[in-house]
Amino acid sequence: MNVLLIGSGGREHALSWKLAQSPRLRTLFAAPGNPGIAAHAQIVSLELTDHAAVVAFCAEQSVELVVIGPEAPLVDGLGDSLRAAGIAVFGPDKAAAQLEGSKAFTKALCDRAGIPTAGYVHATSRAEARHALDRFGVPVVVKADGLAAGKGVTVAMTREEAEAALADLFGARGGEAVIEEFLEGEEASLFVLTDGKDILSFGSAQDHKRVGEGDTGPNTGGMGAYSPARVLTPELEARAIEEIVKPTVAAMATAGTPFSGVLYAGLMLTADGPKLIEYNARFGDPECQVLMARLDEDLLEVLLPVANGTLGERGPAKWVAQTALTVVLAANGYPGTPASGGSIDDVAEAEETGALVFQAGTRLEGAQLVASGGRVLAVTALGDTVAAAQAAAYHAVDQIVFPSGFCRRDIGWREIARDAG
Repeated sequence: MNVLLIGSGGREHALSWKLAQSPRLRTLFAAPGNPGIAAHAQIVSLELTDHAAVVAFCAEQSVELVVIGPEAPLVDGLGDSLRAAGIAVFGPDKAAAQLEGSKAFTKALCDRAGIPTAGYVHATSRAEARHALDRFGVPVVVKADGLAAGKGVTVAMTREEAEAALADLFGARGGEAVIEEFLEGEEASLFVLTDGKDILSFGSAQDHKRVGEGDTGPNTGGMGAYSPARVLTPELEARAIEEIVKPTVAAMATAGTPFSGVLYAGLMLTADGPKLIEYNARFGDPECQVLMARLDEDLLEVLLPVANGTLGERGPAKWVAQTALTVVLAANGYPGTPASGGSIDDVAEAEETGALVFQAGTRLEGAQLVASGGRVLAVTALGDTVAAAQAAAYHAVDQIVFPSGFCRRDIGWREIARDAG
């Protein structure tokens, strides 16, 4: 069958690498793609906001499944337009994608469904937000209400930091914010596939959001991850599914906006059990890279039952026993203004170590691979332990020549410390 993959980042490179291995695949198209994705897919030029053009391309090329990687096309309703044309889609409709597109929407759903989450105030003015700061004190969490590419969150340890975040959010253009109480605990990511009725647990990971080692500095889209996250024990995962995921899927279905796709639950593991931090309506990046490295079956055979509404007919997902760990190489300046155009060499040498190098913010200038975004590469390796996977990933990282880039050197540090202790 022919498949169209939407997106251009490291997540989509990982998905294209795995989809290309499917015996059922005839042709994989990708829009807009990147140089790494081009090794696995035929790159096509499509304006993703022109839904009619995307639908027409699918009709012309007999595309039977569209896999939407990033959140923006989902929130824009591309899935609705494709489904209306009779094309199967992996990814939610516009109404269901509000679970990521609006933090206030998700918080209100949590209130209605009794889902454990942090206390919050949805503020539509700076004055209202400042009153919320008075209520919660510090530390406090300030979130932009809309899409922010994983970077619209400030964990403010002082009132001054919180005020600065509000000044940014309620600047000249105005805005809305969700002010949340600060939750104590360790974060973990839980992935669940759902066709709107049935659910399938699809692995766990732990992301490293802050730019600096030891989890310091500003939030990013993610500087690395490992999977599985053993801190999310089978018992805690079962609680999260029963208390958080299942009520969410049921509430969306009851509202007439069933969620179909991957539901990515960011969890805080508190002393009272798992609480929902936020939802994403797509695979995480860089969590997708470690999940795809561990998946021990045909990805197309996993995604099709979700898109076709037959998820309840298949069994659990199959995984390799090893740990996967990915290290993000970012351009200097990230998460602020990243340096663009820096040369990248010796990716092939890194892959000769056995690692996978997924490209995110890259482009070709002639034959030269260069940086074109904040997060540029995600170097991914397997190992029998987190420490072994970490060592393999950094060995591969050290083969790459990227003078204008940097990475954290401590991805997986919490789990390695637990193992050592």
